[in-house]
Amino acid sequence: MSEYARQLREKQKVKRIYGLNEKQFRNTFESATHEPGVKGTNLLVALESRLDNLVYRMGFTTSRRGARQLVRHGHIEVGGGRVDIPSYRVKPGEEVRVTAASQEMVPVKVAQEMATRGSSLTWLSVDHQKFAGRMTMIPTRDAIPTNAQEQLIVELYSK
Repeated sequence: MSEYARQLREKQKVKRIYGLNEKQFRNTFESATHEPGVKGTNLLVALESRLDNLVYRMGFTTSRRGARQLVRHGHIEVGGGRVDIPSYRVKPGEEVRVTAASQEMVPVKVAQEMATRGSSLTWLSVDHQKFAGRMTMIPTRDAIPTNAQEQLIVELYSK
């Protein structure tokens, strides 16, 4: 397999994991390259701090696609205000919660039951009783449970 094929396959894999199309992924990469630090790590941090991903990681839904739908349909609040943009970048300390009316939805309750059995991430604090959580800090590369070689993606976009 050529080097280009390895890089492209890695990019496609990460795009599929996070459920993004090419333009969304490219825009996220571009914004991540303008931040100080390692570009590959910045990309993964940017992907992890998207609202749809955090809703999934906090266990409010069973899939990223379901999380995206919850956000788009207005079932999620950030900092007390309703946010319906899945690509919204959540900052450390902001509270993410399921709206009061949406807490009774069957898919949310099923996801909550499943989430209480799993292990939580160190950079997230979740209160399953209140259907709320917050990103306590910006995740480090070691804390992100994604099996990706982000350096290959950086090399691909650097051409």
